[in-house]
Amino acid sequence: MLQPCSSDMTLFGVVLPAQHGQIRANRRDLRRAIPAFNLTRDRFSLKNYANPSFADRNKNAAEAKKKLLEKFKNAPKPDEAQLAARRAEREAADKAREARRIERERVKAEEKARKEAELAEKAAAELAAEKAAADALVAEEAAKKAARDERYAARKARKR
Repeated sequence: MLQPCSSDMTLFGVVLPAQHGQIRANRRDLRRAIPAFNLTRDRFSLKNYANPSFADRNKNAAEAKKKLLEKFKNAPKPDEAQLAARRAEREAADKAREARRIERERVKAEEKARKEAELAEKAAAELAAEKAAADALVAEEAAKKAARDERYAARKARKR
């Protein structure tokens, strides 16, 4: 193995020499430093570590499931007081939410009724204005007719 100097770098317990101010490694030393290169890649790959068979993988999965189930079985259960407090808290939040929803609906209904009343009042005012304009027009036409009849009667009276 190489002797370390001040500019050398250690990688996985193997000293890699630095050359010309740069950190460079001999490929052979690097392969020896990384354990995956010492054996076949398949044996040290993460998916297939130490060549387990399907039965081994299945057994490991079953053990992992059992451990997980045991973890949940052994977990402390909340006592009745905690459950009742949570339930009461949820029910209070539900009631408050329902009250807010009812209040929103009531405000919406009031606003809708107010707008409808305003529209009805506006329509009634427009109708009254139209009726007044029509009455004024009828009165004006009646006054014109009366004036015309008066002129006609005066003309007839002059001719006799």
